[in-house]
Amino acid sequence: MKRVLIAICLAMCAGAAEADDLVAGLSQDIIQITSNYTGTDIVAFGAIENMNVMTAAGPLDIVVAVRGPDADITVRKKERVAGIWLNNHGVVMRAIPSYYYVASTRPLSAIAPEDTLRRYELGLDLVEPDSTTARTPAIAEPYRQALVRHKLIEGLYNENAGGVEFLSPTLFRARVPVPADVPRGQYNVQVYLFRDGNVVSAQSTPLYVDQTGLERRLFNFAHQEPFAYGISTVLMAAALGWLSSLVFRRIT
Repeated sequence: MKRVLIAICLAMCAGAAEADDLVAGLSQDIIQITSNYTGTDIVAFGAIENMNVMTAAGPLDIVVAVRGPDADITVRKKERVAGIWLNNHGVVMRAIPSYYYVASTRPLSAIAPEDTLRRYELGLDLVEPDSTTARTPAIAEPYRQALVRHKLIEGLYNENAGGVEFLSPTLFRARVPVPADVPRGQYNVQVYLFRDGNVVSAQSTPLYVDQTGLERRLFNFAHQEPFAYGISTVLMAAALGWLSSLVFRRIT
């Protein structure tokens, strides 16, 4: 639901601002994952083309936010039971981004007030699920924070103040890391133009991350024909076991 609200806000910004306020794009909009993929960077770039915006009073800031496919993630709390640490109580975070990266020209707190940042879900402290299985938001908050910390360690969440650089008074760019273990699916790269703490223009561009080659064919086979995939893996394991027994028998 929150993703829908963000999309509505983007549409309202686009309608309120002139069409040529902000033009943005990506160095590539499709990333193909192969067996030797170790991660890459893409570049989000653009330009501010409306001179009325450039000459208006107030500083201009650019924020680039990349959100990966939403997923339901269960976060469990470790508790000591009978002297053994076990995963005990858990909270399900429904429809939370599996990947999140935000870059800005300055720290987000210096660009806009918290209510504006919360409206567009900009910043690690404001990444929230659509809903949770916790009884109250206060109960869910420590689990959300734990999830963000874990994603930071994995390299799937990041916040880079100063990650957007102006190459000229109108041209800007930001490098977006795409680690090797990013989830496959559709991503949204959203570029916001801020002035005096308000969004004056915004643009959203899709980015697709997908497998290709043998990995993709095996993935499709496993999901489209699960019974045949299971039978084939069992037969393959039996054949390899038989061949290895022949080899070791000849060696001994």
